[in-house]
Amino acid sequence: MLKPRALAPGDRLAVVAPASPFDRDDFDCGVDEIRRLGFVPVYDDSVFARESYVAGPPELRATAIRAAWRDPAIAGIIGVRGGYGSAQLLPLLDPAEARAARKVFIGYSDLTALLTFHTIACDMVAFHGPMLAGRLARGMAGYDRDSFQRALFTPEPMGELSADGVESVRDGEAAGPLLGGTLTQLLASLGTPFAFNPPQGHVLFLDEVGERPYRLDRMVTQLRQTGLLARASAIVLGELPRCDEPAGQPTARAVVHELFADFPGPVLVGFPSGHTTGPAMTLPLGVACRVIAGHRPRLIIEESAVA
Repeated sequence: MLKPRALAPGDRLAVVAPASPFDRDDFDCGVDEIRRLGFVPVYDDSVFARESYVAGPPELRATAIRAAWRDPAIAGIIGVRGGYGSAQLLPLLDPAEARAARKVFIGYSDLTALLTFHTIACDMVAFHGPMLAGRLARGMAGYDRDSFQRALFTPEPMGELSADGVESVRDGEAAGPLLGGTLTQLLASLGTPFAFNPPQGHVLFLDEVGERPYRLDRMVTQLRQTGLLARASAIVLGELPRCDEPAGQPTARAVVHELFADFPGPVLVGFPSGHTTGPAMTLPLGVACRVIAGHRPRLIIEESAVA
């Protein structure tokens, strides 16, 4: 996998809105946090465009990303928020241009479409990490600064990552390149030229929010029937906030235990990246990692994510 250049204090970060519009106060607070991290946020008025439920026409949103790739003064790109719309940009983006730029890209949720573009179409590391709205805008309450800096600043493996609330569904140990994102978006890509198409032996990270247990069952069943689940050596699931049945039972975690009861490799649930109830960790997608499930469940990033 091609690795983007490591970020450093003073670098200029392009702030882009590939999906839905956002709250201006959230945006301003997120920009302030980018500055506190030592970066220079770069954006123009096009980021505030609104067209129904998306942040302007696809051409405008794609142009912002392509302009950041082409600008040698820009070191990386970070999204404002998810929602919907990132997939509309995919026909307008060129993998060769992205690889030539070799720049950090940070996002999650609907931006899973763009993370997949980077990791699968471009064979380049990308970062399942905090965006401005709801994450950087909340400061340390919204994101884990330590993992953010370890992933993006230092050309060394991040090493062991764990957190309270991570539990083992299936014990064991397995390794492979870490790939994935929000499950809804991964499945939405199938059957398109931009499909999530991971290699055999990968470690699959699945994030989701606000999907009731029967919907999780439906999506995992589809993932299994496509054959993609059989390609994974291990599974790491996020916290799955607001995924429990409204009446309380069944819970999302209980359904996860049932759905992956026969998976042949290790399975973890509760990893705090993407949609979380507390600070969200940054995960580098496309790098070698190891999953250890048992009495002390953990994810070990064994390869540097930046060069």
